[in-house]
Parts: sequence; structure tokens; C-alpha cells
Amino acid sequence: MTQQTLEKKIWVYSFALIVIGLAALYSASYNNVRVEQKIFFDQLKFAGISFLVMAFLGRTDYRKFYDGAYFFYFVNVLLLVMVLVMGRHALGAQRWINLGEFSFQPSEFMKLTLILMLGRYFAKRRVHLSFNFLSKTQLLVRDLIYPCFLTIIPMYLIFKQPDLGTALLLFGIFFVMIFAGGLSYKYIFNLIFLCLAFFPIGWNFLRQYQKDRLLVFLNPNIDPLGAGYTIIQSKIAIGSGQVFGKGWLAGTQNQLNFLPERHTDFIFSVIGEEWGLVGSILVIAIYFLLILSILDIATHVKDRFGVFVCMGIAAILTLQVIINIGMVMGMFPIVGITLPFISYGRSSFLVTALMMGFLLNLSRR
Repeated sequence: MTQQTLEKKIWVYSFALIVIGLAALYSASYNNVRVEQKIFFDQLKFAGISFLVMAFLGRTDYRKFYDGAYFFYFVNVLLLVMVLVMGRHALGAQRWINLGEFSFQPSEFMKLTLILMLGRYFAKRRVHLSFNFLSKTQLLVRDLIYPCFLTIIPMYLIFKQPDLGTALLLFGIFFVMIFAGGLSYKYIFNLIFLCLAFFPIGWNFLRQYQKDRLLVFLNPNIDPLGAGYTIIQSKIAIGSGQVFGKGWLAGTQNQLNFLPERHTDFIFSVIGEEWGLVGSILVIAIYFLLILSILDIATHVKDRFGVFVCMGIAAILTLQVIINIGMVMGMFPIVGITLPFISYGRSSFLVTALMMGFLLNLSRR
């Protein structure tokens, strides 16, 4: 596939998702006292900024970010520490840093920063055959323990905000990167089993509302007017859309304010109610084609750093789409994961645009 074709696909799929997201956000804020319509115009403004960011990064040599990968990681970790010290509180969490009238979430930027850092780390390694003089213990430290430690640091800081969803996404990135780095399956599966073994201990570190969400996932009816309310209303909205939906601006769960957080984590419920099964499948198909294009770029890039960046971006998009859509349909617990380019969120939107800019750059090479 030619470079022009891959580049065009990234533009087309990104544009399609942004347009769908803007239409859903307009509906979610239409004549609504809980969700102000200024969020639509705010997202529209950031859509224009994102196109400029994508165009700029598409013409900037991505190897420059290889040189600064560790620096970006270090700065982002410091920002995460600042969030815990002086961050802004909102909705029971402390995740934002205010810069005048603008606020941003360092945890969102850590997703891309971690991809760049791990990409550089694994790109510098040679294949195992070149390290026959290293013991298995040394290889394990180099290939698993050290990068795991670098991942756990931001995970812990994000978990303390608290933001369990983004923390889990970082661990998902780590798993994909060590898999792409050629680590033995034996070590990967052992790590998975170790994480599962620590789950009962991890339960004690969760906030009460996080425990409630996990319990509600097993049975939403145990608290239908509390922790289970959102997921119940979400499933009603998606189910009532049936095949072709109720039509734009005509969703009752959305327009009558039954559906909370419909402009952020539960934006897919609005799409399901108003555009039905057909519209939902269309959104999923666009994401699927975008991820396939990313993997296609990875197969053509000759540089190992570029390959790891592609794999990391494909991983984060895949995880966010699967978890978010599964979450609003009651298939996964509610963990606060946004839908890329569709959910409202300036930091999330901008980070996704940065990722697309990297892909545009890689498609040229």
C-alpha cells in the first residue's frame, strides 16, 4: 500500500470520528440544563486545533521525539506529582492542572509519553541472540522488570488521583510493548497470573465508589438508584435505539436527562439510542479500519522505534474502544475510559490528535 493511501486513510477515519463525535455532543447538550452546549463549541474549537497539530506533526521528523522520549517521560511524571500536590478537584477526583482558564490532565499525556519511552527503550535493545553472554536473570531484569518499574511509577500516581481506568490503560500498553519486544510468552503469562493473584490484595486499596462499581457490574440491580443507575440507563438507551435508532436529537434517555455523563464516558449510549445498531456498527467499523491502517503502517516502517510507536498507539486505541463500548453496554465495569475523538475532553482529544500526527509522519516513511 502506498504512502499516500495510508496517509489519506488516517485523515479520512480521523475526520469521520470527529464529525460523529461533534454530532453526538451537540445532541447531548441540546436544550440541556445539566450539560451546557458550550462543550460542543469547545470540542469544535479543539477539532480545528487538532487538525493543525496533525498536519504539523505529519511533517516533523518523528525521530526528534526519540531523542527526547526519556525527557518527556520525566516531565510528565513531575506533572503527575504536581497534580497530587496542587491539582484541581472535580467530581471527587484530583486530575487537572490549571493554567489560567485552561486546564489539562497530565494522565492523558502520559499514555503517549509512555509509548514513546518504552518504544525507545525496546528499540535500543538488540535481539536476544546477540546477548548470549547474559544470564537469564539479567535478561529478565532488562526485558521485563526494569520497563515494568518505569510503567508502575506513573500508574501509581494516576491511581492515587484516583483514575483507575487510565492506570489500567498504561499497564495494557506495557503488555503490548513487551509482547512486541519479543519477550518470551512464558514470562508474559507468568506476569498475568501474578497480577491475578494480587487482585484480592488490590481490592483493599480501591476507593469505596470503585468497589461499588465492580459490585454493580456483577448485578446492577443491587443499587438501581445509586451506583447502578448509570449503567441501567445506558443499557436502556442503547436497547431502545433498536436497528435504525430514534433519530438525531430524538433520544428520550438523552434528551430527558435520564442518562448521566452522556457527553464523556457514555457518549456511545447517545449514538446507540439515536442511530441504532446501524450507527453503532458504523462507528465500530471506522475504529476497526483505523487500527488496521495503523498496523499496516507498522509493517512498512523500517525503524524499530517507529514500529513500537505504531504498536503502542494501536494498543491504546483498541483498549479504549473495547473498554468504553463494553462498559456502556454492561460488559465491563465502569472505569472512566473515554471514546477517542468522540467523547468530550480536551486533553484526551488533543492526545489522540498527537497520536494521529505521529502516524501521518510514520506513513511518509
